Amino acid sequence: MKDIIVIGGGLAGLVSAILLKRAGLDVLLFEEKKYPFHRVCGEYVSNEVIPFLKESHLFPGELSPTKITKFHLTSTTGKSLKMPLDLGGFGISRCTFDSWLANKALESGVEIKHERIVESSFSSDRHLLKSRDGGEYESRVVIGAFGKRSMLDKSLNRSFAQKRHPYIGVKYHIKTNEVVHDVVELHNFSGGYCGANQVEGSVHNLCYLSHRDNLKKYGSIEEMEKHILMKNPHLKRIFSNSDFLFEKPEVINEITFEKKEPVFDHILMSGDSAGMITPLCGNGMAMAIHSAKILSELVIENLKNGFDRSKLEMDYTKSWNAHFAKRLWVGRRIQTLFGSPFTSEFAVTLGKAFPPFAKTLMKQTHGDPL
Repeated sequence: MKDIIVIGGGLAGLVSAILLKRAGLDVLLFEEKKYPFHRVCGEYVSNEVIPFLKESHLFPGELSPTKITKFHLTSTTGKSLKMPLDLGGFGISRCTFDSWLANKALESGVEIKHERIVESSFSSDRHLLKSRDGGEYESRVVIGAFGKRSMLDKSLNRSFAQKRHPYIGVKYHIKTNEVVHDVVELHNFSGGYCGANQVEGSVHNLCYLSHRDNLKKYGSIEEMEKHILMKNPHLKRIFSNSDFLFEKPEVINEITFEKKEPVFDHILMSGDSAGMITPLCGNGMAMAIHSAKILSELVIENLKNGFDRSKLEMDYTKSWNAHFAKRLWVGRRIQTLFGSPFTSEFAVTLGKAFPPFAKTLMKQTHGDPL
C-alpha cells in the first residue's frame, strides 16, 4: 500500500508529488499521457508563485519563460483598454513546463505510471483504485489532480459531472508579430473570449473559450473562427497574420465553472479538480501550484503527527476556501462582463474611465506572493 497516490500529472499533481516525495513519503503518480504533450490552457502564470517556486527549486528559469508586465483587453467590436499588470506574470507552455516538472519528479524518486484511473472506492480507511488497464492500487491518501473534467468525476458521481456544460476550449501555438512579447491579451467575441501571450522562445499561445452554440451554428472550428472570432478586428489580424504550428487545434469540451468540493469521497482535490477559475482571470496555473503547496504541507504535517484523516480533510477544506473561494466567486462575476457586444463594451469603457476600479477588480482575482 502506498502512502500517497496522486491522480493527474499536471501542475497541481506534479508539484504535490515532488514535495511529498521530498518529505520522505512513498508517492505514486498516475498520468494517462506520456510527456511531453499539450493541454488546453492559457499558459500565463501569475508572479505570485515565483517566490515559492524558487525556494523549492521548481522555477523553470532555464526554460526562458517570457516576462509579462501588461494587459490588453478589447470588446467584441475592438474597443481597447491597456493597463499594467500589478504583479505581472510569466508565459510558459504547459507542454514544456509539465515535462520539466515530470523530470524533476522522477529525479526526486516519484514513481510515475501512464495509466488512466477509472474507479475509486474507499473502505476500511484506505483507498482502492482501479485503472483502465486492469491494475489495482491501494493508498492511505489520494490526491485528485485530474483537471477540468475527467471520466473519474463521473465515476465518483460528482454533481457537476452529471450535467451538460456549454463551453468548449480551443488552443493553438502560433508565431506572430501581432502580439507584443510582454503583454497578455484578452479579446472578446460573441459568446466567448480569446487570450494570447508569448511563451518560451518566439512561440505564442492562442487559446479561447466559446459557447458551443457558435460551433453548432457554423459546423466547424475554422468556420466558427471566420464568422465569429474574426469580427473582432484584433483577432482578425492575429488569425490572418500568424503561422499556426499545430496540425489541428487542441480542443476540450464540457468546460464548467460550477462550484466543486475540495474533498470528495475522501479524495483531496487540487487545482482545477477542486475549482476552476474563469480563464479571463489568467490564474489557473498559479492556483494549481498554490493549492499543491497548501495541500502538501497539510498532508506532511498531518502524517508526522500520527495521521488524522478527519482533521486533514477539515483543515484542507478550510484552507482551500480561505485562499480560493473568493477568487473563484469574483471570477464568475467578472465573467458576466465578457462575451457579448454590450457587456464587453461596458467593461472596456468602465476600465478606461475608472482605472483604479479596473485595477481593484484585477487584484481580486490574484493572490499575494507565496
